[in-house]
Amino acid sequence: MTLPFELTPFAATWIGLAALVSAFVRGYSGFGFSALLIAASGVVTNPLHFVAVVVILETLMSLQAWKGLAHHVDWRRVLPLLAGAAVGLPIGLWALTSIPEDAARAVISGYVLVMCGVLMAGWRMSRPAGQGATLGIGVVSGLANAPGMGGLPVAAFFAAQPIPAAAFRATLVAYFPLLDIYSAPLYWYHGLFTWETLVATAWLLPPVLVGNWIGSRHFFNTDPKDFRRFAIGLLALLATMGLVRALL
Repeated sequence: MTLPFELTPFAATWIGLAALVSAFVRGYSGFGFSALLIAASGVVTNPLHFVAVVVILETLMSLQAWKGLAHHVDWRRVLPLLAGAAVGLPIGLWALTSIPEDAARAVISGYVLVMCGVLMAGWRMSRPAGQGATLGIGVVSGLANAPGMGGLPVAAFFAAQPIPAAAFRATLVAYFPLLDIYSAPLYWYHGLFTWETLVATAWLLPPVLVGNWIGSRHFFNTDPKDFRRFAIGLLALLATMGLVRALL
């Protein structure tokens, strides 16, 4: 069997395990899949190979988790996020695809570390943000979705507000596939969507669906907010590994 993106057997095994763990984290806490998988792939290969892969897998996981979440979605947040992302994503893709692989790896890893710091800082807002602030975060999310990680700034933004856990998770689950549908043709235009993308997606789909299903069952007796801290720590570790590889 020929592995996609000229991966070695070790790299393929590493990414397969990363997909399983990332999907579990996403199913349990509602975020983190794309960032974890992209950061993990950056340790062993060019992370841009997996940008379109995570977009497709995110969409499939959202469909898998949609049942029972629809009535919790806050569409007043989703729509301005999408409007902002529509502006930010083309700019982010143009910038990211214009630099060498190691520079892209360093940018992605550095961005992830910054976002981990923001999430761990526990920044809080006294009241829910308005439409203007949500639109601005949408622009940031679009820029960050160039490497497939547009969920991190939104997760940090939502976590800072007094939003019920059910609405937090459901709104993210609704936002991701809509963002990804918009992103897909732009990824294709920039050469990030190829035949190997489909091969890699088919190969990773079984562990992703299993991990997402297990995570969504909440078999652990851990509060999703506490589990999110573990996910952020794991993400920071993977980003550090990717940054060290880029620098060396």
